[in-house]
Amino acid sequence: MAAHTIEECISSVLGGMRDLLPGLEALYKDVHAHPELSMRETRTAGIAEDRLKKAGYEVTSGVGKTGVVGLLRNGEGPTVMLRADMDALPIAENTGLDYASTVTAKDNDGNTVPVGHMCGHDIHVAWLVGAATLLSQAREAWKGTLMVVFQPGEETAQGAQAMIDDGLLERFPAPEVVLGQHVMVGAAGTVAGSAGPITSAADSLQIRLFGRGAHGSMPQASVDPVVMAASVVLRLQTIVSREVAATDAAVVTIGVLQAGTKENVIPDEAIIKLNVRTFDAGVRKHVLAAIERIVNAEAEASGAPRKPEITTLDRYPLNVNDRSASDHIAAAFRAHFSPKRVFHTGPAPASEDFGCFGTAWQVPSVFWFVGGTDPKLYAKAKREGTVNELPVNHSPKFAPVLHPTLETGVETLVVGALAWLGAIAE
Repeated sequence: MAAHTIEECISSVLGGMRDLLPGLEALYKDVHAHPELSMRETRTAGIAEDRLKKAGYEVTSGVGKTGVVGLLRNGEGPTVMLRADMDALPIAENTGLDYASTVTAKDNDGNTVPVGHMCGHDIHVAWLVGAATLLSQAREAWKGTLMVVFQPGEETAQGAQAMIDDGLLERFPAPEVVLGQHVMVGAAGTVAGSAGPITSAADSLQIRLFGRGAHGSMPQASVDPVVMAASVVLRLQTIVSREVAATDAAVVTIGVLQAGTKENVIPDEAIIKLNVRTFDAGVRKHVLAAIERIVNAEAEASGAPRKPEITTLDRYPLNVNDRSASDHIAAAFRAHFSPKRVFHTGPAPASEDFGCFGTAWQVPSVFWFVGGTDPKLYAKAKREGTVNELPVNHSPKFAPVLHPTLETGVETLVVGALAWLGAIAE
C-alpha cells in the first residue's frame, strides 16, 4: 500500500497546467468581453455548464435562476465545495485592453447601462473552470467528491441565497468545507488570508425624507427636505466618529443624495442612499439603530409632515473564516508556494455573500485573496506610497494582469481542495 503525500497529489494534478493555460486564457478573455449583469448570467453559466460536462461532471444548471453546480464523485472521501461568482457590474470599462467590454444592457429599471467585469468575476470563472478540469484529469491523485458552484448575483447579494432557496442543501451533498477566493489589488502571484472575519457585513439603505414643497422665494411656506437631508448627512457622520469605539471598525458612506429639479422650487421630498460596513454583530446593530434614530429625529426637528421611510436595498453577511480550516489551508499554501508569496491579512472592508453557503450548511468555510496587480507596478507603488492610487475592484480601470494571476488562482483552488481530498493511500 503506497501512500501519496499531498505534495505528490498537487504535483500530479498541476502537471496538466501548461497544456490547459492557453485555452483558459482564451476563456477568460471571452468572458471578460461578454459580461452579464447580476442574475442574468445565462451565457456565462452556459460556458461553465459546457466545460464541466466535457470534464465529466454531473451538472445541474438553473440553480437559483442561473447558478451551475457540478459534482465529480471519485470514491470514498470528503466532499469539498469550490465556489466562483459570475456576474458583472453596470460600469463602463476604461482599461484599454483589446478584449475590453463594449456591452450595454437594460438594468432592472429599464435603463440602458454599460456592463463590465470590473470586479474580477471573469477571472474567478476561469480559475474554477481550470481547477475543475485539472482535478478531473488527475482523479488518481485524490479521493472524495468535488462540488463546484458557479454562483450568480454576488454584486446584488442575491445569488448565494437564491441558490440556497432553490434547494441547494437538499439537492446536493453537504460539503465538509466551502472554499472561495477573490482577486484583489496586490502583487500577482501572491495569496493572502486570515482566520476570523475576512470581509465585512454590509447594509445598503434608502432613506426617503418627506417635506412640503413651495416656491423658492417663500421658504416659510415649506418644510424643506433639502435642508433636512443635509442635516441628516452631516449628523450621520458622527456615528463612526462619536458612537463607535476606536477599537472597533465601521464605515458609513452616503452614495446618493437626490432632491428637486429646479433651483427656485423647494421640493416635496429627498432621497438618501447609504452603505454601512461593519465587522462585529454588535457594532452593526448599534450603527443601524443610530441611523434610524438620527433620521427620525432630524425629520421631527424639521417638522416633517410624515415619518421617513427607511428601506433595505441589499444586505451582505459578515464573512468569517473558520480558524481550524483556515490554518489547514494556510499550511497547504505555505508548503506549495514560496513563503514570500503567502501573506496574513486583516479583514477587508469589501463584502461578499460567500459566507451564506457555510452558514446554511453549518460547515467551515474559508475565503482568501489572490493578488492581481503587476508585481513590478505594485512594488513601485509600495516604495512611493501610492498603492491607494492603483485601480481597485469596481474601478473602470480595474484589470488583473493576466499572468501569473491566472495560473496562481487555479493553483490555490487545487491546493485548497487537495488539502482535504489529496491524502490518499492505495
